[in-house]
Amino acid sequence: MSVAPPPSAAVTPEANPPPGFPPVRKREIFGWCCFDFANSAFTTIIITVVYAVYFANVVAGGDVRAEGWWGSALAASQGVVILLSPLLGSYADVTARKKVLLMSTALVCSAATAMLFFVGPGNVALALGLVILANIAFSLSENSCAAFLPEISNASNVGRISGFGWSFGYFGGLLSLVLALVILQSGEGRATWTFLMTGVFFFGASLPTLIFLRERARPYALRPGETYAGRGWQQLRSMRRELPQHRTLAIFFIAMTFYLSGLLAVVGFAALYATKVIGMTQDEVIKLFILLQIAGVAGAFGFGVLQDRVSSKLALTLAILLWVGVCIWASVCDTKEEFYVIGALAGAAMGALQSSSRAVVASLTPPGRAGEFFGYWGFFGKLAGVIGPLLFGWLATYADYRVAIVATGALFLIGLLILLPLRLVRSLVET
Repeated sequence: MSVAPPPSAAVTPEANPPPGFPPVRKREIFGWCCFDFANSAFTTIIITVVYAVYFANVVAGGDVRAEGWWGSALAASQGVVILLSPLLGSYADVTARKKVLLMSTALVCSAATAMLFFVGPGNVALALGLVILANIAFSLSENSCAAFLPEISNASNVGRISGFGWSFGYFGGLLSLVLALVILQSGEGRATWTFLMTGVFFFGASLPTLIFLRERARPYALRPGETYAGRGWQQLRSMRRELPQHRTLAIFFIAMTFYLSGLLAVVGFAALYATKVIGMTQDEVIKLFILLQIAGVAGAFGFGVLQDRVSSKLALTLAILLWVGVCIWASVCDTKEEFYVIGALAGAAMGALQSSSRAVVASLTPPGRAGEFFGYWGFFGKLAGVIGPLLFGWLATYADYRVAIVATGALFLIGLLILLPLRLVRSLVET
């Protein structure tokens, strides 16, 4: 599906790039949005809907520890990203190579995803290894993509552009789900073809990003004897000293860690919850997530507009409250019909939460340091990717899925309580 950015997404003069670069054009915003379109296939098919269930039922053969293994694999991948994100973000800043990093990690994720086609029953270690590699590359590419947002937006449209990107991403997830459903319904034993399709989809759909998106940063001037790698390490080492000076953003990252822990737990286990607790079939789960993707489009774009017109804080607060309600309802839900309604609410809340969070970080990031501060965004976001799936996976293994979803709701609530006192506007002192 081809969707052009709306006129309201055009970048105004105060967001113009440094001298020597032309103004940001709509096609560049379109190219940036295409990466959200591309990478949504990976999270939708591999992490959430199809491969999570395939791993538990086929690769792991129904082993009772499958959920714990799956959650541990997702947590391990995010642990690696925690170590790499600030370093690579700083390195991308000093070398002005965000785009190179973006496309390299996209290629690795696409290749590792496609290789899941060859993993059969019983190959638990190989399956988890490929998932870990693919998820590391996906997460790093997500950080690099987000780091372009301050360059193509300004304070008046950052929420809409971020929301449009997430909305566009949900179209990618929707298309990948439809393709997966067609493949699965074409005959028995076709599940592995969906993994090959996902790898090809990711790389092919990201090509407009490679073509249209421009690297607008310039390499930092180096002192005699200084290297780009050394400069990157220097910025990384300054994280403990630097980030506390940006107090609002530092506290926001803490709140974000809690509520994204809840979100990433849901992303990793929603399909397993639907099959093992609600009793849905694979086809019904895919249809559920098609509905979720459609709701996600409305949530991401609608809350993005709300963020620009009212406030970031209101948009985030409403999204988190919606998630708390989703978790409570899911913990007592017994029917498939109810769960479809819950899925629609979760889709709207998911798009809103992710889009609003990215836009808040973009608006609070100091000028010229997008790669570094979105590296921090990646650091705390991936820390959430360790906490949430690990907690949910082992609670589901040794307690119960319904207990795990209640604990997930508590993570959202803690994040909200930390968020409420903040004023999400960059102050002159912190700039």
